[in-house]
Amino acid sequence: MDGMRVAITGIRGLIGRALATSLRADGHEIVGISRSPDPLGAPGGDETAEKTVAWDVAAGAIEASALEGLDAIVHLAGESIGGRWTDRRKTAIMSSRVESTRLLAGVIRQLDAKPSVFVCGSAIGFYGDRGEEELTERSLPGDGFLAEVCMRWERAAVPIPDAGVRLVRIRTGLVVGPGAEAIERMAKITRLGVGGPLGTGRQWWSWISLDDEVRAICHLIDSNASGAFNLTAPNPVRQRDFQQALSAALRRPSFMPAPKFALRAALGEMGQGLLLDSTRVLPDALTDDGFEFMHPQLDGALAEAL
Repeated sequence: MDGMRVAITGIRGLIGRALATSLRADGHEIVGISRSPDPLGAPGGDETAEKTVAWDVAAGAIEASALEGLDAIVHLAGESIGGRWTDRRKTAIMSSRVESTRLLAGVIRQLDAKPSVFVCGSAIGFYGDRGEEELTERSLPGDGFLAEVCMRWERAAVPIPDAGVRLVRIRTGLVVGPGAEAIERMAKITRLGVGGPLGTGRQWWSWISLDDEVRAICHLIDSNASGAFNLTAPNPVRQRDFQQALSAALRRPSFMPAPKFALRAALGEMGQGLLLDSTRVLPDALTDDGFEFMHPQLDGALAEAL
């Protein structure tokens, strides 16, 4: 990857910022795509991007000319899935992903100088609650709100290969790294001495270190591969073991269980989908493409994150 121009949506998010920083450090030019781009160098601005481009997904508007001549587009933007999933919230989560992908797909088809690759974000929510089943990229989609979001999100990118652009769909697991909101919240609770199993604690959590997430995206930009890729470490763990590893890293106890009924009452559908569903995902396509993990084990990833 020599001297590329890469556009990133969601550049202010955890993964987007880390990816932009890494690519820029390697000598690549970054174009940020944002709803309200600040001037470069301004407080809150995108210091990791040489240029920012405004878009309005609801209005279907974007400065298409600014995307001419790019080498790659990495689409990571989407409304946060944290918080209670009211009907309004669920609509925002769905539309922010589906409509933004449709907008980019339409623009790409009209470009004279198209990117060589489009990396479309997705998530392991694609597989739904699957118990003990080992899930690979060949597994069928599951049921539930998150599965529906991911299916429609990925489907919106289907026209892109027809424009001669390689399409990569990344299904990301729980990201473990500095600044990861979920890890910071779990660490805060654990430091108070009230960490413990969520529900039975037997549900599988599939995770990936932030370093490996960024490295995997860079690998796929540089690869000739296309299709779906699970961005998860090769060693998923049960939730209770995840919590025990976190407690050990923080040297705090881990014995305060949170019953299912309490989580459902407090968090509703979001608590079920993000905390109680069991999704045992393996990164077969990624490892088959030659990717090697820096953090294949959770302990190392948590040490780096904390």
